[in-house]
Amino acid sequence: MITRDSGWIQIFVENGQQAFDQTLCAFRIAEHPDVLLPTIINIDGFHISHVIEPIQILDQKSVDGFLPPYKYPYPLDPDNPVTMGCFAMPNLYTEARKALDTAVRSSKKVILDTWKQYGDMTGRYYQAVEKYKTDGAETILVTMGSFSENAMIAIDKLQGEGKKIGLVRPRLWRPFPTQEIVEALSVAKNVIVLDRAISLGGPGPVCSEIRNALYPLNKAPQIVSFVGGLGGRDISPENFESLIGIGLEKN
Repeated sequence: MITRDSGWIQIFVENGQQAFDQTLCAFRIAEHPDVLLPTIINIDGFHISHVIEPIQILDQKSVDGFLPPYKYPYPLDPDNPVTMGCFAMPNLYTEARKALDTAVRSSKKVILDTWKQYGDMTGRYYQAVEKYKTDGAETILVTMGSFSENAMIAIDKLQGEGKKIGLVRPRLWRPFPTQEIVEALSVAKNVIVLDRAISLGGPGPVCSEIRNALYPLNKAPQIVSFVGGLGGRDISPENFESLIGIGLEKN
């Protein structure tokens, strides 16, 4: 599920190894004194949760070194009473939501630093937006989650046929990585976005965010929106080939 306005950090994964890695990273991010926000790892049910695949599990010493003992800075203490989450009158609600928005946006530095430290420890590095064979690509497909690996198979086949097409996978959903999205997609002529969620009566949420990010460009790529995979329905590499073909016809 993709939500836009909740005060938490959201990260997407594509397989079991990434789910393990990002779960460890989520604790470090959420517990960081400059963040202290819920951190959600979006895992596709069945496509990740009900498959068998090899995963490298870190030993306890490595985990303990990466996740130091946590001491919550605002504990409930009868000797030092505080109030949390109490009712706020309308004249304070705007300021409270603005503070939450600022906190979510400011968490990005901690997220990137955490991924860098995790990569230095494991050799598995993560980025807010990750590219696959986009050098020289005129058309870029955008996907999120486990379907990205099927999309990679389609990209490999199409590139083998001489087609200039690549893949971009946003890993970080909130805070939204606007700068990285612009850098990754502004070089393309066509952008095809696959949403895994339907926004009834409107564009898919991922496509909507990408259009908003690219709108200020003097020469923005043409963007085509698709919705698929609802309820866990499969999208095969062949389906991605057809989707890309239809998307190019629309342009």
